[in-house]
Amino acid sequence: KFASVESAPPIEVFALNKAYVEDTFPQKVNLGVGAYRTDEGKPWVLPVVRHMEQKLAADETLNKEYLPVLGYEPLASAATRMLLGSDSASLKEGRATGIQCLSGTGALRVGAEFLAHIGKHSIVYSSNPTWGNHSLVFLNAGF
Repeated sequence: KFASVESAPPIEVFALNKAYVEDTFPQKVNLGVGAYRTDEGKPWVLPVVRHMEQKLAADETLNKEYLPVLGYEPLASAATRMLLGSDSASLKEGRATGIQCLSGTGALRVGAEFLAHIGKHSIVYSSNPTWGNHSLVFLNAGF
């Protein structure tokens, strides 16, 4: 049933990572996927992240209940204040808010769907350069 499904074009950052892995130059530097890695190419987790994961895992007051639809409000508010600044006119005037959602491409798609279908926007701007999949995310969401 899936034989007729065409492959999507390769995502540039993964093609770049593949080229990095295949490169035999001993002093190469991986500027591809935005994740920390060891010299051996293994994922590396920051020690502070490991520490907090252990601390959270040991906290029996935490559970695995679903978050509200807009995410954990204290986190979203703190992140928005950090991004815009506590003195932001947008925050003070109630014109800005934050939500917690999927990370990376998933968050971009949720935002694109919202802007296209709920906000009825038809134009989107992205940085140049940007990640190769960003244009496709917005195109497939209706832009």
